[in-house]
Amino acid sequence: MTSEKVLIIEENNKRRAYLARFLSKLAFSIDISPSFSEAINRLHKQKEFALVVAGLSPLESRHLKILQDIKKIAPQLSLIILFESDSPELAISLINQGLVDHIADPDNLPGIYSAIRNEINKRDLIRENESYLQSLKNISSDRSENIRKALELENIYNTTIENLMTALDLRDVETLGHSKTVAKYSEVLAEMSGVKNMTTLENIRRGALLHDIGKIAIPDSILLKPSELSAGEWEKIRLHPALGFGLIKEIKLLKEAGNIILYHHERYDGTGYPKGLKKEDIPLEARIFAVADTLDAITSHRPYRKEKSFGKAKEEITGNSNSQFDPHVVDLFCSLNLDKWEKIRFETTKILPSFELFQQIKEERSH
Repeated sequence: MTSEKVLIIEENNKRRAYLARFLSKLAFSIDISPSFSEAINRLHKQKEFALVVAGLSPLESRHLKILQDIKKIAPQLSLIILFESDSPELAISLINQGLVDHIADPDNLPGIYSAIRNEINKRDLIRENESYLQSLKNISSDRSENIRKALELENIYNTTIENLMTALDLRDVETLGHSKTVAKYSEVLAEMSGVKNMTTLENIRRGALLHDIGKIAIPDSILLKPSELSAGEWEKIRLHPALGFGLIKEIKLLKEAGNIILYHHERYDGTGYPKGLKKEDIPLEARIFAVADTLDAITSHRPYRKEKSFGKAKEEITGNSNSQFDPHVVDLFCSLNLDKWEKIRFETTKILPSFELFQQIKEERSH
């Protein structure tokens, strides 16, 4: 990840201070501005900023003109705005209008971190694609088919990344890093099951990354509800596989990814949802993902409980073989030593900031 400079615009002194402190601890290169007028003047004069993080709580009508001005002054900037809203439609509207690149709740520190990190990664990917496409233009004409495939792959990546970043907005600290970890577990299990085709493996990885993207359409009042959900609320939650599949079904070459998104809550004994598929009627990639997802859920920290050991996870997974899980996939999981699964988790999550750091910053802010 390249070193990009971030400009924080926040009129609230307390919020500006804790946000600057939080991002500094994560080693981002930052600068701050106490007002939008001062920030706009700086953007007129300085071109070194790659990202702007702007606090807009509460969101006021004047802010729409400000967002338009910032985009007009520096269209190359990635613009992340922070505001509290119960309306996902408003957030999606701002993105669709091209006024912002990312939305995050000002109190969702993992969401802010994910937004900045993904914007930087996106900029790096764009640079790499531009360089790669320039190289492709210089090769001989007999490789035109490779150029077509590269352009098609670029379109897939762009769409996938946009959906992933939007989904990350709704994530809280309790699931930080979950998608990346479960994607790696799924990829390893798929290879162990005999999948050799690189495109298939990549599609499985993408499907695991995006498995819960359908939750973007679930209201925060349900998705983040701290108490027990009602029967009606559970029915809405159970819609998220179909909603997620609807978001990606037009993307080419993503058959395996779509199967994971749509069928990741099916059970081997036929008691899952949305279609109640049974045994081998469930696509292999979805059966693989089910084991990977449970492994990460059991061994991950949650605010309401400590993580369990990989040994305990193995006990629970084997105990649900032939009911929740495909026994063949369970056997594959068990064939790899637990210390190797732990190593995979460590290598996948070591770049993420610790849960304790997020908690510390939140506690400092509340004082």
